[in-house]
Amino acid sequence: MKDKRTYDKLKEHGEDMTHENETKIDAVTALTDKYRADLKQYQDKESTHIMVKNQLEGMKQIIIEMSSTIKKLQTDNNTLLKENDRLAEEIQLLELKIKK
Repeated sequence: MKDKRTYDKLKEHGEDMTHENETKIDAVTALTDKYRADLKQYQDKESTHIMVKNQLEGMKQIIIEMSSTIKKLQTDNNTLLKENDRLAEEIQLLELKIKK
């Protein structure tokens, strides 16, 4: 069996045969760097997504609370208007009684 590092020709004796593995290591390093860059980009997008989601949930809660407050104020306002009308009628009745 022939060893992979056996020199067949005299000319090959001066060459370094370890460069075969260097290109594989460079490719792995490049892929690893690309993976890290992609991962960082994904993490940044995920972070932004979580921040926007939290803001949206907060705004949604504020809108729900404001909506219920507005409904309560409208109900109170209607009650006050009815009470105001009732009191105005009583005042008119009392004024009529005073004039008689």
